[in-house]
Amino acid sequence: MGMGLWTAWRGDDPQDPWQVARWLAGSVLVHDGIVVPLTLLAGLVVARLRARRAVRGGLLVAASLTAVAFPVVFRPGTPANPSVLPLDYGRNWLLLLGLTAVVTAVTALAAPWTGRSRRRGRGGGRGAPRRP
Repeated sequence: MGMGLWTAWRGDDPQDPWQVARWLAGSVLVHDGIVVPLTLLAGLVVARLRARRAVRGGLLVAASLTAVAFPVVFRPGTPANPSVLPLDYGRNWLLLLGLTAVVTAVTALAAPWTGRSRRRGRGGGRGAPRRP
């Protein structure tokens, strides 16, 4: 990050430093105004579900796939060299998200039959202290 800031402010990069500052401010606003509230809302919804573990895992995988695919799926324009990004990354990303949703649904629906969804007493889980 330090090298990027040095290059941006020194002037070797053709980017306008104020454009970089606006982009950074915009990314903070998007993160704090959209990403964080949506994450908190999803946490509230998931906390009320019976199959919390499966849904949490599915959301974690979907978020990771999105973070990795975001630069190539939402890239601006078409690359000058068509061999740089030759695949349909948007379609592949959606297919993987669909597969993640199916695996999550199957796992959530199978949880009652595997016996993993039952609570272990009134303490709430593994870390709860036992009563004498």
